[in-house]
Amino acid sequence: MVDGSNHAVDGPSQAQLLPSAEDVRAELDRLVASPDFDVPARARKFLRYVVEEALAGRADRIKAYSVGMEVYGRDPGFDAQSDPVVRIEAGRLRRALEHYYAVTGLSDPVIIGIPKGTYVPHFAWRTGPAGDRPAATDPPPGNPAARSPLWTKGRLPWLSAGLAALAAAVLIVVMALMPSRGTQAPTAQAPAATPQGVPTLVVMPFANLGEVPEAKVYADGLTEEILSQLARFKELTVLGRETSRSIPPTADVARIHHDLGVRYVLEGSVRATADRLRVVGRLLDAGTGAVLWSQTYDNDLRLHDFFTIQDDVAQKVATAVAQPYGIIFRGSSPAAPDDLTAYACTLQFYGYRSALSAEGHAAIRTCLERAVDAYPNYSTAWAMLSLLYLDEDRFGFNTKPGSPTAIQRAIDAARRAIRLDPENVRALQALMVALFFARQPTEALTVGERAVALNPNDTELLAEFATRLGQAGAWERATTLLEQALARNPGHSDYYNGNLAVHAYIRHDYRRAEELIRQVSLEKFPLYHFVAAIIHAQLYMKPETAEARTRFVQMRPDFFPNWDLEMAKRNLQPEDAAHIAEGARKAGFPVPDTTAAETTLRTAIPQR
Repeated sequence: MVDGSNHAVDGPSQAQLLPSAEDVRAELDRLVASPDFDVPARARKFLRYVVEEALAGRADRIKAYSVGMEVYGRDPGFDAQSDPVVRIEAGRLRRALEHYYAVTGLSDPVIIGIPKGTYVPHFAWRTGPAGDRPAATDPPPGNPAARSPLWTKGRLPWLSAGLAALAAAVLIVVMALMPSRGTQAPTAQAPAATPQGVPTLVVMPFANLGEVPEAKVYADGLTEEILSQLARFKELTVLGRETSRSIPPTADVARIHHDLGVRYVLEGSVRATADRLRVVGRLLDAGTGAVLWSQTYDNDLRLHDFFTIQDDVAQKVATAVAQPYGIIFRGSSPAAPDDLTAYACTLQFYGYRSALSAEGHAAIRTCLERAVDAYPNYSTAWAMLSLLYLDEDRFGFNTKPGSPTAIQRAIDAARRAIRLDPENVRALQALMVALFFARQPTEALTVGERAVALNPNDTELLAEFATRLGQAGAWERATTLLEQALARNPGHSDYYNGNLAVHAYIRHDYRRAEELIRQVSLEKFPLYHFVAAIIHAQLYMKPETAEARTRFVQMRPDFFPNWDLEMAKRNLQPEDAAHIAEGARKAGFPVPDTTAAETTLRTAIPQR
């Protein structure tokens, strides 16, 4: 820790190990100014308040009461037990900090965190600086930072203690899609049984050692292709791309094994010059650190294109990991275009899907439209473009007026992708969702079942299919599949927990729904605020309800005049749509006095 005089409280030797107040304030300014630090303004105020109090030597005064008074304007009678605003916002802030440092802030020299169990911030160097600053070590005894994995030597800054516990509990899951047993929904922490001997693997981002600007795209693309190849194996559990991307290339393998519970770790590097490409890949036993497989590939980019090289690497890695279960399933999809700009669009698509913002949507849609215009046989790009067209309709992102409609463009793009590659799972996913929102749920779920059968390890597909199953009324199976997706890809937990919160709401389990929605940080995604508002309203959490209601109405003012249409295109069962309408009225939303679903329920003839 540092005090108000920028001296370490634990002696001169610590002054070299811990950031100064000036370093911390520079990082704070960088953090709160970043558009990727996705929290509301009052959470930024929360962070600035506790950081400045700690730097001023008043860490002992940082309590829920003082934060409630100074940040949230509560009156002197504020009771933190009955008004959980500080606790809830602290949890959201912790998750936003972890996400920022796992993605955008990977190169930031200083890390600011708020360990669980306290509102007092802690500061650390991410790595030892160039020059005379030594690498950060374990905090001294008595420092609360010693209890947080953000600050301990060798621990991963991208994984909180809570996420580590969750990941360890649920990583090993049933590979076959099993129906739910019983009516009570399992919690996200509940482990599932697994067949003996099923290997679990995480792919670390390949390190970029290139000398040319294209090297980063090469490294990212190779990581993505390996993930795609490995995910085709039913006998292999592969953690998803968001979890993979959150791991620094220099992360300690033993700690990955400890925190994620994986059996294997794949790591590697890409070194590129103007005409040469060297790829080094290694498969490690995460428990022992032993190298089980290693391969170096030297290629002349004038003779072999990058996509041939990455496919070859992915095939050999997958073969090594999947033994002794048999041969690799390889689709006959057309090769991606030998154009880094077009290919980078498909990589950026997953970043958009993680954040779900209108700004990201516009940029990636434009990028992919240019890609398919230049490369009309690029199946995956058409599939991704289909999903982006659909997001114009379902999320209200950057809608284009006129004909054809967004849904029709989505269906056309998905069908084109499937004509180009009938076994492209992303194309099948796109068609499934487009048909669902075109109010053809039976046809949509049939396509979804086929896609999941082709690639049950694709967590994005699994979650999307589960979401549609739930909206069609199969909430129990949908919950089971969503929890499987969360277990296999904890790095994408915002999307999964948000949908699980809806599932809990539908079951009238409002406490569980509130626990789940607190774990979500999707401030730029409109429907997040709607779901938060109706959950908080059912629990009479008035300040939280009011804030979420205001944010949603600002972002989607067109939603309530089209209420019946919004419910109908999601194919919600009448009783579920009526339940959502009830919560929306409690939240103060301008829902029609009588909705179509409520009319249907009132006029239904009882079964005898």
